[in-house]
Amino acid sequence: MIVFNLSQEALQSFADNGFVIIRSFFNPEKLSETKTAMDRYITEVVPSLPDSDAFYIDKSDASTLKQLQRIAENDPYFERYANDSDALSVCNQLLGEDVQTRGVEWFCKPSGSTHPTPPHQDNFYFCLSPPSVVTVWIALDVVDTTNGCLHYVPGSHKHGIRDHGATSIVGFSQGIVDFGDKEMAIETPVHLEPGDCVIHHGNTIHRADPNPSDRTRRGFALVIEGASAQRDDDAFSRYVDSVQAQHESLGLDVDQSIYK
Repeated sequence: MIVFNLSQEALQSFADNGFVIIRSFFNPEKLSETKTAMDRYITEVVPSLPDSDAFYIDKSDASTLKQLQRIAENDPYFERYANDSDALSVCNQLLGEDVQTRGVEWFCKPSGSTHPTPPHQDNFYFCLSPPSVVTVWIALDVVDTTNGCLHYVPGSHKHGIRDHGATSIVGFSQGIVDFGDKEMAIETPVHLEPGDCVIHHGNTIHRADPNPSDRTRRGFALVIEGASAQRDDDAFSRYVDSVQAQHESLGLDVDQSIYK
């Protein structure tokens, strides 16, 4: 049953561009609940997590927390987001098949942070074939070009996975090796108000600048896959070899299950 009905215009935007913006996807009450729950999670749960589930710009400084993965696995409260009827309904319409949530995540660019998000395609990390997967990225703060909004390359989801190579950015271990002026000339920056969301296809190229502003940029994300998506084990093995080498070089305390 369709819970959240997308317009034909929204469906076409996603098909053409590989991303679509939905305003006020979280109403004020749901937005407030999510922010409160994340604050509690960061205070009570994050300090005991392995490095593979909580990434910092500087591990010795808790204020530099930048990324959280496997949130629902670490706190049963967040299973309600994995089963969110609106998100599942929207993604069912976008992907045209039954869907399920594969992960609940959180992203932050602290004020004054200098780390960029390298240009990448999520499905390089996921290794799903067919690439029936999307990320629902919900803004918890005002997000614009001054504090590191997402930039998308329209239509890039139609051209397969580009070559990626290792980066120095923890949490985004791989980036597109030949991304350049051609892509930057056509990319679209996405400005969001708190509660708005942008949904992008797993093959859509995207990136974000650092956040030199005095405002934090936080996003809450659901990764949702179609029933047809299957992991390409050979591609995943190659990805794991690279990310494991990065983790080891940085001396990170990693939960080995992420490599399986």
